Amino acid sequence: MSRVGRQAIQVPEGVEVNINESNFVLVKGPKGELSFNFDPSIGIKLEKNVISVTRPDDSLRYRSLHGTTRALLNNMVIGVTNGYIKILDIKGVGYRALLKDPKTLVLNVGYSNPVEMVIPEGITVEIPKNKNTEVYIKGANKQIVGEFAANVRKVRPPEPYLGKGIRYRDEKVRRKEGKTAK
Repeated sequence: MSRVGRQAIQVPEGVEVNINESNFVLVKGPKGELSFNFDPSIGIKLEKNVISVTRPDDSLRYRSLHGTTRALLNNMVIGVTNGYIKILDIKGVGYRALLKDPKTLVLNVGYSNPVEMVIPEGITVEIPKNKNTEVYIKGANKQIVGEFAANVRKVRPPEPYLGKGIRYRDEKVRRKEGKTAK
């Protein structure tokens, strides 16, 4: 039995979960609402603010779907209650970020022209007033927040010699030694 799939999901106060017979799940909470259409053969039940996930048999397909379904449901519940956040740090002389309008992030990271990125729906991007080298990406959907943060990081990944580039707040960049003089 899947260790992740066996665990029950506690639904906190203020979160509404709707499950229909075709396993379309809609989760509403203070941070927004998320929906996902799960495999209809996986059993999803809501009883007394506890969600449980079951599988029909022990075939490879259902074993793999069991834990995945439970993890996605848990991420949905956490997303609508607390939300997800990714913090990016920009290192480098003259490197900075700014918001052109509420839906466009502009990155000046050493290219001849600034890089403009359209912020997807359901995500908010914040840049502190005095720290234009920090980018806070927030949202209810863990997948969209992580994907957008990865795309921002991909514009200028951190390089190992000087450490310049865009990195996650908790990321450790392994530094290399430069050339040595003889």
